[in-house]
Amino acid sequence: MKIALGSDEKTILTEFIIDKLAADGHEVVLYGPLSGSDAYWPVVARDVAEAVAKGQVDEGVLLCWTGTGVSLAANKVPGIRAALCADAQTARGARLWNNANVLCLSLRLTSQVVAGEILDAWFETSYEPNPEDDRCLAQIEALESDYFQPEK
Repeated sequence: MKIALGSDEKTILTEFIIDKLAADGHEVVLYGPLSGSDAYWPVVARDVAEAVAKGQVDEGVLLCWTGTGVSLAANKVPGIRAALCADAQTARGARLWNNANVLCLSLRLTSQVVAGEILDAWFETSYEPNPEDDRCLAQIEALESDYFQPEK
């Protein structure tokens, strides 16, 4: 799977995630300071989210100090369902019920052990279509269409 990975700073955690994704067989495309840019978190989140929305990558992983900033910014891009996850079960639920396509993590809160568990749960779980969750996702798409107009 081709994964966009972005953060507003390089840390031991981001290096761990790069290594884990590669070891798990993913192709990793780096954004922001991970790629040598000096972009702040809103730009990094937008770049990763747009890569996912345009199909240039399969999914995205974003990090900032709390994880909330990148989650907020990524979710402004139509078609993105970014989920801030602090544990493996939340990541599993975000994939299973919400068909989340961008994982957001906190640089401050997430240990390498927990990050590994979250990444495993995220990539081992996929959306299982069902009437209730399908209706909810359709409502999210309708909400997006109320506020976002396609580019002309």
